[in-house]
Amino acid sequence: MLNLLKQNIAKHVALSDGELDEFCHLFHIKTVKKKEFLLREGEVCKFEGFVAKGLFRLYHVDQNGLEQVLYFAMENWWITDIDSFTNEKPSQLFIEALEDSEVLLISKKDKEFAYTNLPKIEKLFRVMTQKTHVALQRRMIDNLGKTADQRYLDFIGKYPELYQRLSNLQIAAYLGISHEFLSKIRKKIVGHQ
Repeated sequence: MLNLLKQNIAKHVALSDGELDEFCHLFHIKTVKKKEFLLREGEVCKFEGFVAKGLFRLYHVDQNGLEQVLYFAMENWWITDIDSFTNEKPSQLFIEALEDSEVLLISKKDKEFAYTNLPKIEKLFRVMTQKTHVALQRRMIDNLGKTADQRYLDFIGKYPELYQRLSNLQIAAYLGISHEFLSKIRKKIVGHQ
């Protein structure tokens, strides 16, 4: 499990074996069963997590009771409520396991320790934050400028392995459309093939 984390880190920054081991040992493993929550709205997020096995969804419930999925996180992806984690304020989000999962968690205190004692770790999180900002910006532009059909096709093209693990309801919540509308889109696409 730590090997997957080490490989992920190596994609972003070069650390010595000693630095890598020291940083990875700041994480603890948590097993989360399908439909269990890693975080609930109103709780303060006390972790950043690296998904070693399984699948999570990070979502918000709006004033009408509709779920709005911000993103999914499967193996080799990171997950947190960055606002709650950073500002130590109650979360507006839920993080739920969609499959039996294992996640490696690091606390804010241990992350700060790493920043102080392993300076390259700040670069790691800076690079990852920049990539996250780019992805969020692209998603916002897509949501503003593309039709639901285009967003659906982009999603299945960009995340084919994720798409196969999700229900239509979950995909619709991510795309910001109703389950019924997604069914119409799928029928239309099948009809054009």
